Amino acid sequence: MRIDIPYGRKHITVDIPDKNILDIIKKEKTKFSEDEQKIILNALRNPIASKSLLELSKDKRNATIIVSDVTRPCPSYKFLPFIVDELETAGIYDFNIIFGLGIHRSQTDEERRKLVGDYVAGKTRRLIDSNEGEFELVGYTKAGTPIEVCEEALKSDLLIATANIEYHYFAGYSGGAKSVIPGICSRKTIEANHRLMLDDKSVSGNFKNNPVRQDIEEAGQIVGIDFLFNVITDDEKRIISAVSGKNNEAHLRGIELYNNLFKKIVDEKADIVVTSPGGYPKDINLYQAQKALDNVKRIVKENGEIILVASCEEGYGERVFKEWMADVQDYGKLNARIREKFVLGGHKAVAISKLLSKTRVLLYSRFNQEETEKLGFIKTAPLQSYLDKRIKAEPNLKIVLVPGGSFVQFRE
Repeated sequence: MRIDIPYGRKHITVDIPDKNILDIIKKEKTKFSEDEQKIILNALRNPIASKSLLELSKDKRNATIIVSDVTRPCPSYKFLPFIVDELETAGIYDFNIIFGLGIHRSQTDEERRKLVGDYVAGKTRRLIDSNEGEFELVGYTKAGTPIEVCEEALKSDLLIATANIEYHYFAGYSGGAKSVIPGICSRKTIEANHRLMLDDKSVSGNFKNNPVRQDIEEAGQIVGIDFLFNVITDDEKRIISAVSGKNNEAHLRGIELYNNLFKKIVDEKADIVVTSPGGYPKDINLYQAQKALDNVKRIVKENGEIILVASCEEGYGERVFKEWMADVQDYGKLNARIREKFVLGGHKAVAISKLLSKTRVLLYSRFNQEETEKLGFIKTAPLQSYLDKRIKAEPNLKIVLVPGGSFVQFRE
């Protein structure tokens, strides 16, 4: 069987005998008959636990819309025109857009315009990266996280948070108040929140008692999200469902819809798992691509291997992460270091190091062989030749393919 695996802005095709394929796990293209515009409008016209955006906007002078940055697969340009039209219908022409960078790099003007589309870019007052300007302390969570928010987000009468919903390897799920933290918060805030990932309950698919997620939710309440709009997409980044309304009621409904569509459980572990984050922008750098490893680590056999197919065209993607990766093959050292003092960027190196202490990981990327080995991985290229060689040596080898980096669980 021929399978396309996303890689950067293209695909890598592999041909694997059917008898060796244990499973192919990917999102459904769609389970809805409506086109994307109808899905967007239906969500806006049927808000959850909230007045409609049009009603909320009527007595307001201005608004701020939080939008995902270039590293996220959220197709904001598809739904933003409808949100902007609602604002203008209500008389709000003064609005800006803030991109939730977290600790990611700043974006180019071209990237900002592409993310929101020409229609919205031509109407907004400003397109702002969240790391521009100052941050303002607005409170503390029960866990002690200081909530320092991009000042620009606090100047408007109406704060609208947008994002896509998918599994997140330690926050449980993306979307909801995650647009605020880490989205538009300071490094100090993000570091304080992310230190909670060291708790065993901070894992994909866990919302209710996930310390990271609950800290995020509390931060969202402190900041005050006036309206939420979240989408669910398929592997082609097509919108197949959407929710709007009050956070976190609307977000919880979105999570329910997402789980019904994409919760994946396998009954048998694989000798080899071939995974990709889903192509650009999810594999833009190793810092982002790492999530795909975490999402499949539960379905590989002991002494099995994971093959990560990720372009990593921007290399490591984060300075601190690169520095910590120098010790990636010494999990004991990194684990002790992160527990002594939690450092953003270091946390992802620790996650990779922990995986490498148990599982062989191969990397198909733009990193050369020397760089790949420094990362603790084994370079594989071409991919087809490697798989052919492994199957020839072990004719009964079982392979699971996860082209979109979906979170997959093993049925215990």
